[in-house]
Amino acid sequence: MSSIRKYVLITGCSAGGIGAGLAEVFREKGYHVFATLRNPAKLPPSLNRVNNVTPLTLDVLSPESIAAAVKSVANETGGRLDVLVNNSGQNFIMPALDLDIEKGRKLFDLNFFAPLAMIQAFIPLIVEAKGYIVNQSSAAGYVPLPFGSIYNGSKAALNMASGIWGRELEPLGVRTLTLVTTSVKTPAFDNIPRPEIPRNSPYYVIHDYIERLSDGRLQEGAPDTRTYGLKVVGEIEKGTTGEVWVGKDAGMNRWASKWLPQSIFNLALDSFVKASVELAKVAEAHKAKKS
Repeated sequence: MSSIRKYVLITGCSAGGIGAGLAEVFREKGYHVFATLRNPAKLPPSLNRVNNVTPLTLDVLSPESIAAAVKSVANETGGRLDVLVNNSGQNFIMPALDLDIEKGRKLFDLNFFAPLAMIQAFIPLIVEAKGYIVNQSSAAGYVPLPFGSIYNGSKAALNMASGIWGRELEPLGVRTLTLVTTSVKTPAFDNIPRPEIPRNSPYYVIHDYIERLSDGRLQEGAPDTRTYGLKVVGEIEKGTTGEVWVGKDAGMNRWASKWLPQSIFNLALDSFVKASVELAKVAEAHKAKKS
């Protein structure tokens, strides 16, 4: 076994979240962990003032903050980074017609462009270590869920781009893994901005339904962050590249998204989220308004 210490940097390590769960498993496996987050007060006690963990304040939307993190990591590691985990991200539910475009752009910045900015900034350290880039994406990128076009669209873009980045980085000796995550038990839905549907929106008639989509029901029966972390770190230690589906019913969801015809897949999705019933109410209200 090599005696060379391995280093991992993980974004979005707030208490209870996937990032914190990954950080704890990496630490148990002997890695030195740079646990980063925008608000250091949200770091869990298990990662604060413990061996092999360096907390870093990092805003992945700030080039200056990213540059400062690169300098801090390089100074501590001698200019290398074995694993970069782009975990930061946020969900968002809103009908496309009612969306504030600027808010939509900010979500794409966080979910899509921030991982690329982190890769560009840290790539000299990762190449030096012949390291790993892990991009936290979502099965939502394969699911045409009504009222989720911005979040799901940003993850669809990341799913595709992460695979392309993997091919581009392979000649540099860098491996890339895309985590297509289904449901994991976290407080993430507590942080989702609640959709505020305007009264003049054609979807206001179902505003209660749209608001409930962000209430965390999709996490029922999902694995905890430690179970998730053990699976992911195991894949990294095996050298897995490409896409790995992880989380609640990951295998079934992967099969359905890859092999079911879109119409059948939509019916299966609808049996769970009941979107067609709600959209029928919108159609009925629209017809009544015009008559």
